[in-house]
Amino acid sequence: QPEITQKQISCRTRGPLPPVSNHWKSQHPFHGRLTSNMVCKHCEHQSPVRYDTFDSLSLSIPAALWGRPMTLDHCLHHFISSESVKDVVCDNCTKIQAEGTLNGQSIENQRTTFVKQLKLGKLPQCLCIHLQRLSWSNQGTPLKRHEHVQFNEFLIMDIYKYHVPVHKSSQNELNQKPSEETAPGTTDGIAVKPSEAEQSPGTKPLFMNGARSSSLLMSSGTFPLTAFPECSPPVYLYRLMAVVVHHGDMHSGHFVTYRRSPAPPKSPLSLSSQWLWVSDDTVRRASWQEVLSSSAYLLFYERVHSRAQHQSSELRAKE
Repeated sequence: QPEITQKQISCRTRGPLPPVSNHWKSQHPFHGRLTSNMVCKHCEHQSPVRYDTFDSLSLSIPAALWGRPMTLDHCLHHFISSESVKDVVCDNCTKIQAEGTLNGQSIENQRTTFVKQLKLGKLPQCLCIHLQRLSWSNQGTPLKRHEHVQFNEFLIMDIYKYHVPVHKSSQNELNQKPSEETAPGTTDGIAVKPSEAEQSPGTKPLFMNGARSSSLLMSSGTFPLTAFPECSPPVYLYRLMAVVVHHGDMHSGHFVTYRRSPAPPKSPLSLSSQWLWVSDDTVRRASWQEVLSSSAYLLFYERVHSRAQHQSSELRAKE
């Protein structure tokens, strides 16, 4: 089948579509990978890391603390929080037990409790976050959760990124060659809370996702790194592009969308700061505060690349 050129692609309005980035042509924009770590609590042996693919992150909303707002960071931390898994066969404990027996007698597999934790092994170009608003009553009837989850225009994902534990012998070499695989706010592949993450001397953590006022964000839609000159720039930074909201209950309702206005034809690659409210065939302008106050069901973020990252991705796409 012959390849379709960019000139042959058009939308229902008969207008041309903006050019597709070479980075998107090489891989699915929503495709990412989750990592699963299993560590034995008895011998501290770590099983091989397992990888699973995802096209969206489905986050449950944890129980809110009295007097504290629920933020997107709370949901993300709840998603990657560790959990105990009981009655798991530990090959290392079994091996240690076998070495301590006489005459090579066979022993039963040793079952212990493992600590399991999920993290993000590969972050996609476009990140879709689903906030689970379905809950069940004690009688087994479905209920909709109406809590407002605070989110911001920019989403920092560095502290949720998994990286391979680094051996001390190669630590100095890696320090001289910074890589996207080394994420701040992680310790041996285990993500920690922003307040607990070790900061470099003279640096301060950036604000938590959704935890502070949007007045810190520039109206032009650029990330205000100049407002935090003492902060190290994040590697995995995302910008909000659309929000889907559900009105109604668990049995019926209606979906509406907040999305950025399309870029002007003269500069198709620019980013608009104007937001639109879309419901079926009805479209109107929406303020940024209206977007922030909405009860999000789906959040769509797009990764913001630095100039060096953008040039590197373009070179990989050409290869």
